Amino acid sequence: MKLKFKKQAFQTNAVEAVADCFLGQPKREVLNYRVDPGRAVDAGGQAAAELETVGFKNADLALTPGQVLENIHAVQRRQNLPLSNALVRTKVCDFNLDVEMETGTGKTYCYVKTMFELNARYGWSKFIVVVPSIAIREGVFKSLKITAEHFLDDYKKRARFFIYNSKQLHNLESFSSDAGINVMVINVQAFNATGKDARRIYEELDDFQSRRPIDVISANRPVLFLDEPQKMEGGKTLDSLVNFKPLAVLRYSATHKTTHNKIHRLDALDAYNQKLVKKISVRGISVKGLTGTNAYLYLESIEVSTAAPVARVELEIKQNNGIKRVLRKLARNDNLFDMSGDLEQYRGFVVADINALTNTVSFTNGHELMAGEATGDVSESALRRIQIREAVKAHFEKEQALFNQGIKVLSLFFIDAVAKYRSYNEAGEQPGEYAGMFEEEYNQQLSEVLTLDDTPYNRYLKGIATGKTHNGYFSIDKKTKRMVDPETGKKSTETDDVDAYDLILKDKERLLSFEEPVRFIFSHSALREGWDNPNVFVICTLKHSDNTVSRRQEVGRGLRLSVNQHGDRMDNPATVHQINVLTVVASESYKDFVTALQRDISDGLSERPRVADQAYFKGKVLQTTSGDVEVTAEMATDIEFYLIQNGYVDKKRNITQKYHDAKKEGQLADLPEELAVHAEQVLGLIDSVFSDAQLPDIGNDRKAKTNPLNANFDKAEFKALWNRINHKAAYTVEFETPELVAKCVKALEAELKVSPMQYTVVAGEQTDTATYDGIRQGESFKVTESTTDFHRASAHSAVKYDLIGRLAGETQLTRSTVASVLQGINKAVFSQYRTNPEDFMQKAARQMNEQKATVIVEHIAYDPTGDTYHMDIFTQDKAKEDFSKAVKANHHIYDYVFTDSKNERNFVRELDASTEVVVYAKLPRGFFIPTPVGNYNPDWAIAFQEGKVKHVYFVAETKGSMSSMDLRKIEQSKIDCARKFFAKITSDQVKYDVVDGYGKLMELVG
Repeated sequence: MKLKFKKQAFQTNAVEAVADCFLGQPKREVLNYRVDPGRAVDAGGQAAAELETVGFKNADLALTPGQVLENIHAVQRRQNLPLSNALVRTKVCDFNLDVEMETGTGKTYCYVKTMFELNARYGWSKFIVVVPSIAIREGVFKSLKITAEHFLDDYKKRARFFIYNSKQLHNLESFSSDAGINVMVINVQAFNATGKDARRIYEELDDFQSRRPIDVISANRPVLFLDEPQKMEGGKTLDSLVNFKPLAVLRYSATHKTTHNKIHRLDALDAYNQKLVKKISVRGISVKGLTGTNAYLYLESIEVSTAAPVARVELEIKQNNGIKRVLRKLARNDNLFDMSGDLEQYRGFVVADINALTNTVSFTNGHELMAGEATGDVSESALRRIQIREAVKAHFEKEQALFNQGIKVLSLFFIDAVAKYRSYNEAGEQPGEYAGMFEEEYNQQLSEVLTLDDTPYNRYLKGIATGKTHNGYFSIDKKTKRMVDPETGKKSTETDDVDAYDLILKDKERLLSFEEPVRFIFSHSALREGWDNPNVFVICTLKHSDNTVSRRQEVGRGLRLSVNQHGDRMDNPATVHQINVLTVVASESYKDFVTALQRDISDGLSERPRVADQAYFKGKVLQTTSGDVEVTAEMATDIEFYLIQNGYVDKKRNITQKYHDAKKEGQLADLPEELAVHAEQVLGLIDSVFSDAQLPDIGNDRKAKTNPLNANFDKAEFKALWNRINHKAAYTVEFETPELVAKCVKALEAELKVSPMQYTVVAGEQTDTATYDGIRQGESFKVTESTTDFHRASAHSAVKYDLIGRLAGETQLTRSTVASVLQGINKAVFSQYRTNPEDFMQKAARQMNEQKATVIVEHIAYDPTGDTYHMDIFTQDKAKEDFSKAVKANHHIYDYVFTDSKNERNFVRELDASTEVVVYAKLPRGFFIPTPVGNYNPDWAIAFQEGKVKHVYFVAETKGSMSSMDLRKIEQSKIDCARKFFAKITSDQVKYDVVDGYGKLMELVG
């Protein structure tokens, strides 16, 4: 497997946020300096000697602090972040930038790409990544490896990278003497610990030409990237980082503890709403006391079938060899006293009702049990066994759904003691308590999953030995020292331990492959932060609550979107949260776990504004297709009044639940006319004000069940409808039109404003010894004068650009179209290119892409490919759904319909009551229409009866409002594309339209 990477807007935004903070910095490839100032070079200048003694450092920052702060403000304004009052300076560096990115959104990818971007724009080439642990270090190094080809394609350069090791200083020598992009990865223990190896970085070493490694490092004036900086804020660490003499320090984390100049934010709320991370579902387990009885019962789940629902309950049963706890399926009227072998504690426990919607079982004696609840004798060991069983069950459920899509499922267990998983004695490695429980529960679940059919999934399961399907990674076994030390990364010589270390920390592709048997990973705290694998779908915490590790940290290990066996990320917006659902098996109730997790998330959003008033809105920037619009005082007052007038804020100007409900239902009140022209941007600005209602919806995994198809699915009317709409088609768009060129020319002339480039002239004289920026230079030059100026061709004349090629690549337009646009703009606008080529190309590409989007739908045409969607799409890989949101239906192809809004629920009830409707279906998310602005999934397919033999077929999109002004532009574009799609593939045999309810539907049907 080879993991694939693609350009994604949210990651590009993070890269540009950093690079734009240094706009105006002249591009200089490298600056020479003396690597070994203690050695003299003879007048003849031997070539070999010069190669050994000359290094290349980053050019110093030519911008003044005021210019950098002005750039930072520009970056913050376009994201509506709070403006920094000043540059936040630290003992380490004067320039400190914070980038907040939620776990699982590609933080490492972003800062590696930032290195390439800084090199492309400004010529900087020496970068150091500082990490707090071995696990994170190995993850960063792996990322540098697997993204190398991707960045070579984008930037036409390779980076040289290595992990710092005081015993392998030849890598540091190359880091300094190589003129290309160089990256050093170092963990804090390598320079701020007291051990002998850590001290070597500060010592003059005979094997390093009597130099101190830290002097060679600092002479490069590196740009520092701190990964998880909140773990490196100790005084000793900060004092040590001073010695690196960095040009700038960039801090990347999801949970910054100390804030400097924050220039980018992609927090938990953004990541979830943009579907950049997995959806979270919780399978809670709680112990419930039943007064007056010690009857042990555990309600695992309730299954829905075409007949009555059944309950999976564990109870104690008397057997020949004693009393054992056994899982049984219960139906109404089952008597637990009889079933248990006449155990007295179960007398009176007769099943009265099994409710699939409320997820409860009630007994005739008045007791009620909810799924996930255990009662009676529930010891610590019994609770952990239940957790392991639930995690294994969840794993198999996900694996069965995802195997055919080529997605390998991994499950991660966090434990509180290594010995509970494995230990060592004279006989060698021994399985611990949890390992034994796991294998017993795994074998039990395996026997339920395996069928007699010879399917690929069955063959896959049968090919994995139980003992090979799990393994563990632990930072250190303090008794035997056989594991991996977190400070040095040294591994034992025990083969199994080394293999587990390499597999879990280094060989990501191998672990993701079906060829590798390991699917379950046990870990202590070593993997709690920094390590991740995209295919972790189940997390189980087999330990007591630990206040040092938040639930958000543990859940973060499984948030990254999954990949298939081809290395493709499963990020299709239509199905991303159907495929990517992380199940957390908790040792507490669903409610308690979710409350604590949402509190963690809310605390992490503390910097988000909470008050929606005029003071907040004023001065914010609305990014529109025609350019940025600053919110005036009058506009800000209008927004606040709109919220007050409609009850969307309370007296303290906190956003109310009424606003969020109305927005979800598509029933928001109309904005005032002067604001309606920017409706999407204004509502986005309102949404930036945080309220608890915005917290991610964390699902209750107990309420998720399989929804069986019914007889309506086999009706001739539904099959006829399906055969009319199931065709796949490809679209074509003719971009190269005078209209597009004219729009681009007009936009560029009106909006393109390029930041001026600047350069610095430094004059000096040769000296025997010199010091420059605190660095000994040996025989070098002393600076006597420095002058900064703007707008000179000499500042960039040495750099050659393919302007047309670059814009063609960024816009996906032909070179001739790009040339037509450039020829059309007036000379004054085009002259800005010589002022700052990089900024010109970046901003011009953005403007051209925006104009392309405005004409793309008008010129789209669909042509059938000959392929069709099979009816298996309704049954294959069918995900479980939350039955608390279900509506019982009569005419639908499933027994239950799952709706997204109150408007949809009302629509379903009226469809179900209609005598004209024969059959209808909510179309699965796997059924979509390709459009240039993303795949589009229509809502409903409906067959109506008209006379005795004729039927009317309809595809509907339900919206809360019929006004096109109320639809987001991207939604409207998709709908416009869908009209053309259905008109083409059905030849108008199927009607397609947008409706706000059953009445509008019947009006269109006629």
